[in-house]
Amino acid sequence: MAQRHPDPTAGPVPADALAGYLRDRATEFLRALRLHRETGAGAAASEDSVEAARALRRAARRISAGLHTFQPVLDPGWAEALRPELAWVSGTLAQEHAQTARLNQLLLALHRLSGAAPFPAPARATATRSPAPAACGLPSDGTHRAVDGTTAPARRTATVTATVTTTAPDPAPAPAAASDRAVVRAVPAPDRGNLTVGAAKAGALLDRQLTLARTRAHSTALQALGSSRFHAIADKVALLASEVPLSPAADGADLRPMADAARERLTDAVTALPLLTAGSPYNAEALIHGLSPDPSPHPQDAAWHQVRLLLRLHRYAREVLRTAAHPCLLTAGEALDRHRDASEAAAAAAQAARTPRIAPATAYALGVLHADQRHEVEAARYAFQRAWQKEALGTS
Repeated sequence: MAQRHPDPTAGPVPADALAGYLRDRATEFLRALRLHRETGAGAAASEDSVEAARALRRAARRISAGLHTFQPVLDPGWAEALRPELAWVSGTLAQEHAQTARLNQLLLALHRLSGAAPFPAPARATATRSPAPAACGLPSDGTHRAVDGTTAPARRTATVTATVTTTAPDPAPAPAAASDRAVVRAVPAPDRGNLTVGAAKAGALLDRQLTLARTRAHSTALQALGSSRFHAIADKVALLASEVPLSPAADGADLRPMADAARERLTDAVTALPLLTAGSPYNAEALIHGLSPDPSPHPQDAAWHQVRLLLRLHRYAREVLRTAAHPCLLTAGEALDRHRDASEAAAAAAQAARTPRIAPATAYALGVLHADQRHEVEAARYAFQRAWQKEALGTS
């Protein structure tokens, strides 16, 4: 792996840059919190409320990451007390969105695997970032390059909202919009009219289980936002918006070595990954342990999830330094997001297949769905391996 050499012409970055960054993120947190309260978050949350919750998570993640990466220049007691609380906020608010996205991903895969028509037009999602694939050596039209050198549409570019139907074919999808709010452009598939009986029942089972999980996550989020614990966190963030508690070591300190340490932790974690295997298409490594009776998360995914978190810390550290991220770094992060989504979707399909007394056709459909999502895991690892190599070459 090529090593990154620091730029000798880059000057030191003072702790004031971190203080300004944290104040800005705290202001975003408070603004999102006010919007969330104004738009309401009842049983039928509005789109503005959902966007406000997303902005809350985004600001909480960045503040928490800044406290972690640049802890030497911050008041240690204050940073150690606030960082896990912000992680709790972000994790709690993320659950509802995760359950919704997981259900949509699995239903979309069921339709695709059944050869049924794609989902209806109300298919929208928010893209968290807009990487530049062409600058990373990938096609810029939302496609990925197959093993034989041809290009094919990306299998999943956004979250879809849909319901399983067994009565009529779905209408054609709406055209894609060229904006950060991506509209799904479904790949045309042969219209067989309906889902198979097994696929329809599998979709209904997944819908019941994940909708229940989403409802519980929504209730948990509402309780968390009204709790005294969250109010105490909001008070601390409000103080952060006006004053950042720096340590005496902040005087004359340079933030670049701390950001470089975050990069080194990421590089070490990536080096431990089986990138040689991941670089071989169709290696089927992600399918190992697919028939294991253990309901715990797939053991080989943990290292990849850890790299995803370290990559996020590295990206946020670059934001503090106001250094633009390499396009391939964004592409690598997107691949790891797909890896996480597919891994959790496969786990949800496996959990549904363990439901007692389901029909054999339903169990078979869930097994095919599980294998499909594990193949998605493998494809995401392949995409990450390609993007990471290009990013490493670009920074060497």
